[in-house]
Amino acid sequence: MRALPLIAAAILLSACGTTETPATVTVNADAPVTVTDARGKQVTLKSAAKKVVVLEWGEAEMVASLGVMPAGVADPDGYRTWDTAATLDSTVKDVGKRQEPSEDAIAGLAPDVIIMAEERDSTLVPRLEKYAPVVVTKSTDATRNVDRLREDFKLIAATLGKTTEADKILADMDAKLAESRKAVETKGATGTPFLMADGWKEGSTINLRPFGKGSLVSDIAESVGLKNAYTGKVDPQWGLGQTDVEGLSSITDPKTILLYSASGEDVFTDGLAANPVWQRLPFVVSKKVTKLAAGTWTFGGPKSVVAIAEQVVKAATA
Repeated sequence: MRALPLIAAAILLSACGTTETPATVTVNADAPVTVTDARGKQVTLKSAAKKVVVLEWGEAEMVASLGVMPAGVADPDGYRTWDTAATLDSTVKDVGKRQEPSEDAIAGLAPDVIIMAEERDSTLVPRLEKYAPVVVTKSTDATRNVDRLREDFKLIAATLGKTTEADKILADMDAKLAESRKAVETKGATGTPFLMADGWKEGSTINLRPFGKGSLVSDIAESVGLKNAYTGKVDPQWGLGQTDVEGLSSITDPKTILLYSASGEDVFTDGLAANPVWQRLPFVVSKKVTKLAAGTWTFGGPKSVVAIAEQVVKAATA
């Protein structure tokens, strides 16, 4: 199984533009609650939302981590496989696929609000607004992904009336990043080159997706002192590239470590292990290959950032 942020694959093909409208937030302490979402649109709710439908996993993680169990999530079973940073309980209803949510299922839940990512099919938003207010997040921005994450998280927190909880979670995230950077420095590992990737099979072909500069994972690893070794082309929104094993042969620094994500199929052990090009790559020769723990979502919220930072530091300082 390959799990993508919904628009990532399309972005690699079409390099769609994005709005630069910042997701600012204003909150009426007494209800109703008004937020300005990533579209620059003011969305007013009668009160802080308690019954929430979420159409993307990163945003679902944010909602659950703030102590609000979503009423509905797109593909919750997939979420439970790919994102364990904040658990979804058995009450969460399936509202269809992330690529094709069920309007009937969403309407049937009568949510207070629907939270979805900006890049989703724009025709979906007005259709969903017939059933409930829609708050749109930025979801990614390869020029400033960590700051973008903070803005999305605060936007969702304001929608839910959970700003105090959000401030605490973001402070914990910042403390973990600072602690991680110190640990890397103490071990003399600052500047360690890294490659982060995931991959999937199409027939007998193995496609690899490097996480280049600007991807959330790259921003996390670089914030704790590592250096991204991938210099190939990436899309301007997610910071993701696309290559095959031969495309990695330009990486020659023997200090390079490989981190990879495979909560579903693992093409790095099933298919690449016997590949002669793969066997000559420096991180394979030095055995500096780390598979991220199952359920580490590389497009998640603050809880995922903490989980990724912990694993990056462990790999870099081993």
